[in-house]
Amino acid sequence: MTTEQSTPAYAWSNVQDAPVRELFPGIRVRPLWKGGDGAGAYVLEMDPNTCWQGIDVHEPGPEEVFVVSGIFNDGERDYPAGSFIHAPAGSSHVPQTATGCTLFLFYPEG
Repeated sequence: MTTEQSTPAYAWSNVQDAPVRELFPGIRVRPLWKGGDGAGAYVLEMDPNTCWQGIDVHEPGPEEVFVVSGIFNDGERDYPAGSFIHAPAGSSHVPQTATGCTLFLFYPEG
């Protein structure tokens, strides 16, 4: 007897095909996925010696960061490639980099 399972279709994207938007000079974001509940996945590219303009506040939910390449600095410490950062809802930082970096960002709650 064969049973069929109803499973949701996978969603996928390629970073090279994702539209790029410049947030600040030398800082670009590429959306990879957007969920119906406001969740989203992105790649953030920061050129060497760039800094977020203002304070990045995590609202309404947390931010998950994986440093793909380079060295990311949150305004207080360096995170080399391979680092994972969980920033809880309501927390904040000033993203910056001296070397340049690529980050994978995930927002589970928008």
